[in-house]
Amino acid sequence: MASRTDPATIDANLAIALDALLAENSVTRAAARLHTSPAAMSRTLARLRRILQDPLLVRAGQTMVPTPRAQELREEAAGVVRSLGVLLSPGGSVDLASLRSTFTLQAADLIGAALAPGLLNLARHEAPGVSFRIRAEDLEAGPALRDGRIDLEVGAIDHVDPETKVEELVWLRMVPAVRPGHPLADGAVTPARLAAAEHVVVSRRGRFTGPLDAALAQRGLQRRVNVVLPSHLAAMALAAHSDVVCLVPAALPGAAASPLSRQAVAFGLRLLDIPLELPPLAIAMAWHPRHTADGAHRWLRGAVRRTLGATAT
Repeated sequence: MASRTDPATIDANLAIALDALLAENSVTRAAARLHTSPAAMSRTLARLRRILQDPLLVRAGQTMVPTPRAQELREEAAGVVRSLGVLLSPGGSVDLASLRSTFTLQAADLIGAALAPGLLNLARHEAPGVSFRIRAEDLEAGPALRDGRIDLEVGAIDHVDPETKVEELVWLRMVPAVRPGHPLADGAVTPARLAAAEHVVVSRRGRFTGPLDAALAQRGLQRRVNVVLPSHLAAMALAAHSDVVCLVPAALPGAAASPLSRQAVAFGLRLLDIPLELPPLAIAMAWHPRHTADGAHRWLRGAVRRTLGATAT
């Protein structure tokens, strides 16, 4: 049998009741504070007296006054109740000012370059103790999200495990980009002129073809791909200093400019329109469901959303 002082005999409700009794110095007021009856609070006080072996509150005329032991316990009881409140509060609440965390994101270089300035700016003003690690697309995202090697994947999500949470952020289109003075920049860009130009393709897997080739093939055209690079930024740098054409993501017609186009503009590239229907590109973020309700991770997802100009879904 457990003794009267065995911690197993004490539950959280007793701590909350003790805090209310010592704060109010009144069974009636403590009962009202905890939305219970005076009779129930009287029984709780009797139980506390047995456990602590102290009367805690004693009658003094028309009021009750705390014993020395009760006075010693007052701040400690209040602290325990505050700690319980933090422990049992919803996970969505987080103190951003005191948050100390490093978030690891996996993204292509172009997306990382677009995300980094916005994330740093938001962290500077909202969560100054947060830092970011942006990895190249070198891990299989499903297992990496599951075992915590990455917190968030951002990009074209095409390898989703069943439990992975995915949120589409923004839809983009791919458009040709060329250096100033490039022959394609003079006059209307026709499919034939585009096919006749030299091209650089971005592919981590070394592929020479993509949606543009399928669209050209429907018109009996075939482009020449001179080089395949694994990096969007490297392809843009090449296009800025040569006559190759590079495809870059841009906002859909009528939408606000996408931050994913900023690097192309920084390289001095001109974005061109073409009379071809290319499939739109969905940029999304993926995370493991254990992070869905976590307050810090919710802030991270919101920061990515705001940086890419997306709205919550």
